[in-house]
Amino acid sequence: MERSVVTIERHILEAERQFPEATGALSNILYDLALAAKLITREVRRAGLVDIIGKTGAVNVHGDQVKKLDEYADEVIFRALDHCGHLCVMASEESEGLLHIPGEFRTGNYCLLYDPLDGSSNIDANISVGTIFSIHRKVSAGPAGTLEDCLQPGSRQVAAGYVLYGSSTMLVYTTGNGVHGFTLDPSIGEFILSHPWMRIPSPGQRIFSANEGNFVNWSSRQQNLLNHLKGLDGVSQNPFSARYVGSMVADVHRTLLYGGLFMYPGEKQNPKGKLRLLYEASPMAMLIEQAGGRATDGERPILDVQPTDLHEKTPLFLGSLEYMDLVDRFLPPSDESLEAVPMSAS
Repeated sequence: MERSVVTIERHILEAERQFPEATGALSNILYDLALAAKLITREVRRAGLVDIIGKTGAVNVHGDQVKKLDEYADEVIFRALDHCGHLCVMASEESEGLLHIPGEFRTGNYCLLYDPLDGSSNIDANISVGTIFSIHRKVSAGPAGTLEDCLQPGSRQVAAGYVLYGSSTMLVYTTGNGVHGFTLDPSIGEFILSHPWMRIPSPGQRIFSANEGNFVNWSSRQQNLLNHLKGLDGVSQNPFSARYVGSMVADVHRTLLYGGLFMYPGEKQNPKGKLRLLYEASPMAMLIEQAGGRATDGERPILDVQPTDLHEKTPLFLGSLEYMDLVDRFLPPSDESLEAVPMSAS
């Protein structure tokens, strides 16, 4: 069946026309993010040919070794958007504080938070990596953005998305009216609509994604949940399959397409886990919920969490509604002395 070719620019413009009051600012931010994704794609594709893989020797605010592509992606996104006139401030997972708009450029009514290269520990192994972004409206007074603009719950996001740099480059985003995916056609240098109105399958494939290497450090309830998924508790005769890439964008992208359950729980020594609320959990939660799934920290919706720090961490569970019900039934309350409630086969 023939269908028209829809570029990301055309798609954004047609969506904007549905809102007569729209100024075009959000559309332009999304255009610029798409441009940054093309530039990062070019360098990811060349990473094995030029001196851009490996570590820089620096350590970021989280204590992680900074990779060369991390540094490049961080700079590209900032430079692609610092002069657009639509942002009041930015924040990056790689930077400790706010990224202010240079004084020579105009400021606008939105703020951007981003993880420039998620899964960068996989770069040297040629495994998929990605970019995650979140956009909020400005809420502070004055022209310059402040911490208040960034520390907003996920429910106030006006847009969120990710770019997956894999066998092909895909950009997936939502503005609160469904989720749409675009694949980069390198022959023409354009993102083409390839996955309109994405919906997470219900119930979807019986797949769980988790770093089982941390099993010994999980709570007994989280261990019980995993044992149930694997069919080790004798309740279910139809165990889940395990799929774990280690790049959050890749694991969540698979979950969005096939269904299943993605988990990154807290640990006994580190109850808030590893993932960053603002740069990873909130934008992914908005996408999954717009696609018909659900995302929580094990007890409450991720989108309801009020952040208190730019680099706040959170446990994260997201996926198909039916499988998220298992999370609800196994995890709360958090009393370690309680055992999981026996369940019928799922």
